[in-house]
Amino acid sequence: MTYKVNGIEITLQPESGTWQPRRILNLDGNGHPVYPPTREFEMQWSFMTLAELDQLHTFFLSVGTTGSAIVDIPAWNTDPYAFKSYTGCVLQEPVFEAYDNYYVTNVRLAVTKIRT
Repeated sequence: MTYKVNGIEITLQPESGTWQPRRILNLDGNGHPVYPPTREFEMQWSFMTLAELDQLHTFFLSVGTTGSAIVDIPAWNTDPYAFKSYTGCVLQEPVFEAYDNYYVTNVRLAVTKIRT
């Protein structure tokens, strides 16, 4: 069970991953919330080398503005805990907070447009 993008294992596996809550788009005529059809997942790392960050950035560049990715992440709402491949996903550019010696800190990579 490992995190992968397009079949390639992420060199430094995330310390944590979080399914993001869907935001309410609107309310229907009966007052029930209307949600988007897709979900988002975010991977997090405390520290990462620049080479490891480069791998994440390369994944982002590989899908560019028109492509999509196959991402292996923990399945949404599944017991027992298992990984699943989601197709047609979009990767956001990885973000981090600061340089600390030869590392970057608080790295996050968001995966969007996930159909569950």
